[in-house]
Amino acid sequence: MTAQEATATALVEIEPEAPPAATPAAPTPAAALGGSNSARTALLTAPILATLLKLALPTMTVLVAQTAVNIAEAYYVGFLGTDALAGAALVFPVFMLMTMMSNGGLGSGVASSVARAVGAGRQQDANALLFHAIALAVLVGALFTLAAELAGPLLYRTLGGRGEALDAALQYSDLLFAGAIPVWVVNLQAAALRGAGNVKVPALVTLVGAIVMIPLSPLLIFGFGPIPRLGIGGAGVAFGLYYCGAMLFLLRYMASGRSGLVLKLSTLRGSLFSDILKVGLPTAFIALLTNLTVILVTGAVGLFGTTALAGYGIASRLDYIMVPLLFGLGTAALTMVGVNIGAGHGARARRIAWISGAMGFLLTGSIGLFVAAFPLLWLHLFSHDADVVAEGLTYLRVVAPAYSALGFGFVVGFAAQGAGRVLWLAVAISARILIAAGGGWIAVSYFGVGMLGLAVMVTASLIAYAVICTVVLLSDSVWKAEPR
Repeated sequence: MTAQEATATALVEIEPEAPPAATPAAPTPAAALGGSNSARTALLTAPILATLLKLALPTMTVLVAQTAVNIAEAYYVGFLGTDALAGAALVFPVFMLMTMMSNGGLGSGVASSVARAVGAGRQQDANALLFHAIALAVLVGALFTLAAELAGPLLYRTLGGRGEALDAALQYSDLLFAGAIPVWVVNLQAAALRGAGNVKVPALVTLVGAIVMIPLSPLLIFGFGPIPRLGIGGAGVAFGLYYCGAMLFLLRYMASGRSGLVLKLSTLRGSLFSDILKVGLPTAFIALLTNLTVILVTGAVGLFGTTALAGYGIASRLDYIMVPLLFGLGTAALTMVGVNIGAGHGARARRIAWISGAMGFLLTGSIGLFVAAFPLLWLHLFSHDADVVAEGLTYLRVVAPAYSALGFGFVVGFAAQGAGRVLWLAVAISARILIAAGGGWIAVSYFGVGMLGLAVMVTASLIAYAVICTVVLLSDSVWKAEPR
């Protein structure tokens, strides 16, 4: 049984419920979802919560493993000292920008386009979108490598990098972004698979990455036997090696046709690029704004010095660790919404968005309350320096309780992407950057509020983000089914 068939089998184990009587019947081509009409039928008719969890849990489970890689890497870097931690804090927002743009930016465009093609029974278009995704991956990946090499030194200095902290940031950045093209190819192909309802193969690729990188990173960071000590750059090398292997595997797998989608050379068509980019570009811009918020807040923290930068870096890393958990839930919502919108089931698509948003709220809210109550359990993983921990403690006690707002807004945003509508999401992200970054800079530069005031502004930005995303759910125009 292929991974796609296994996904279909898992989905049809759910007892279906009938769609609303007024909803037009959807086309049911046998080619959809790898030749299995049953998986598509489950996405359109099965109970929403059970289907959402069946799609989300495989991705969430292995992304938790990938999150363990990020935690382990920061733990290893902590042994290199405060300067190395500060250097990693400077690079991390830029690295996450690439990750979020490839997974949740242009990757969302690819997933949404494939999901809507599958929902409408356009299997040939769904296949052709794979090749178009690779063309985009090569172009954008090369731009990231070039930008990191040319603009990295200026950016990290502007954010407060000095002396050995700046040297560590540049070493890490150069090696990390040398592998940008494989990262983009892997993430856009995985997005296409998720858009077609195949969540198991992308999940397994990520799981293998975690298994490889947890032991490989320390070997390259600290050296062992004939393996030279590369310092913080070793983490970047390990990252690149994994993604090169994952890229070769996924390309071969997609070309085999076993995924339910078939990768092959095809004529590049403006209409398919347009279909990807109508969701992908606004969403990539949203990812840019999201990470620009963190980059600007990092710059504001840099005004306090290297110790504050290290403390903020290890505390705010937890903000980003919410993303993999939410990504699994968000991509499941995107797929379900996209297929239902493509099939003409607009009312069901909105119900999916409400339920998935509530799940995001509960998931991250529970984690945030626990961390706010016991912040040292997290901070002491990376540093026992009293000054570093004190800065991180202030940040987490204020921001962590607002993770529920982050979870709700993030997942609802993915649902809106599945519907091909991103305007209100762009408004929500813009408000977030204005409050967190703009308000944060003003508070630090003109009022000298320190880490506490900065954390308050970040919390206020997350609440505003969630409130505006609620408008997405209330707007009838977002949930209009596509013309068929």
